[in-house]
Amino acid sequence: MELTVYLAGEIHSDWRNELKKKAETLELPIQFVGPMENHDRSDLIGEEILGEQPNPIFRDDAASSFNNLRTEVLMQKSDLVIALFGEKYKQWNTAMDASAAVNLNKPLIVIRPRELHHPLKELSRKASVTVETIDQAIKGLSYILETE
Repeated sequence: MELTVYLAGEIHSDWRNELKKKAETLELPIQFVGPMENHDRSDLIGEEILGEQPNPIFRDDAASSFNNLRTEVLMQKSDLVIALFGEKYKQWNTAMDASAAVNLNKPLIVIRPRELHHPLKELSRKASVTVETIDQAIKGLSYILETE
């Protein structure tokens, strides 16, 4: 069995590569998908497809439409969603994606440091599992794929 896992969360740090390398080391049969990690491409995709927009608000709206489409398609095709909440960057997109996973009845692993317990308590109660580290999330994925 192979799992498709959507990795929701900020795109500015290397957390996805860390998680993918750990899964690869354990030889877990997982395909990872997620948001566009090239920030400039993500911001400009609306104009690339629709043409130049009259101002930054319209440019953001056009890009958001295509980024939301990507998220919806890839998340619907996923077996599970992992949403990482860190402390360094704004977490609005992570919260939106985690909520979308809950609404789509997708199993959800929330990764968040202990310090974010209180602000994420409602979301954590809706998630399938809440952990504090990438290592704990990998152990959870590994357990899903165990046969004995």
